[in-house]
Amino acid sequence: MGGGDGLGRALVDLQELIERLRRDCPWDRAQTAATIVPHTVEEAYEVADAALAADDEKLLDELGDLLFQTFFLALLLQERGAGDLAAVARGIHDKLVRRHPHVFSSPGELRSPGEVKARWETLKTDQEGREGIFHHVPETLPSLLYARKVQRRAATVGFDYPDVEGALADLGDELSELREALGTAPEAAAETEPDPHVFEEVGDVLFAAVNVARRLNVDPELALRGTSDRFVARIGRAAALAEEEGRTWTDLRLDEQDRYFDRAKGAPG
Repeated sequence: MGGGDGLGRALVDLQELIERLRRDCPWDRAQTAATIVPHTVEEAYEVADAALAADDEKLLDELGDLLFQTFFLALLLQERGAGDLAAVARGIHDKLVRRHPHVFSSPGELRSPGEVKARWETLKTDQEGREGIFHHVPETLPSLLYARKVQRRAATVGFDYPDVEGALADLGDELSELREALGTAPEAAAETEPDPHVFEEVGDVLFAAVNVARRLNVDPELALRGTSDRFVARIGRAAALAEEEGRTWTDLRLDEQDRYFDRAKGAPG
């Protein structure tokens, strides 16, 4: 699409379409923010999957789905007299200008991403009236991202290890504490509640692992999702290898499954 006129026309067309759907479609008429938001979250993850897979065609499609979510939620605001899509656009435009003085009012003042991030935190407090260390941390974030967010906020006030070695040492300490807890509590049977102390120590280990990821600029949610996807793919390959040899995966002993799994890890793909 070329030029601002084409972009403007496309966005107006989409707005008019969504308004008609809201008016004429029984499903769209029935929706509220509470029913739409789960779809919004799902679409955001699908955008992430397409982007990480470098699938441009899919990304183009998924961005459209996410854009629909934005337009629809803005329309709900408009119906309540609380704003509209134009107000959303003006709001983010003004916020971006306000948070980038090194671009708009003092060009070249900041030269590194770290300096920009530190300035953002200052601007949020000084210009946007955000109070407290953990302001505006959405409790609806997935747990790994919630942990990273609160760790980042703590780091802005200096409560952070000076380097990744400190975070790694803390992870080691938390693993040791989990081992100690396991030594005093029996392993929980399937589908039963865990020992409360073990539950707490597992949480500490996960929190410490997220802190290591944060120090390495690794998104813990995406890293764990990638590992889970690799695990699923390798189990599939291992089961296929077993089938090629006339064996059924579910009938194998654990040590036999493990051998096929190791072969699958070395298989291409």
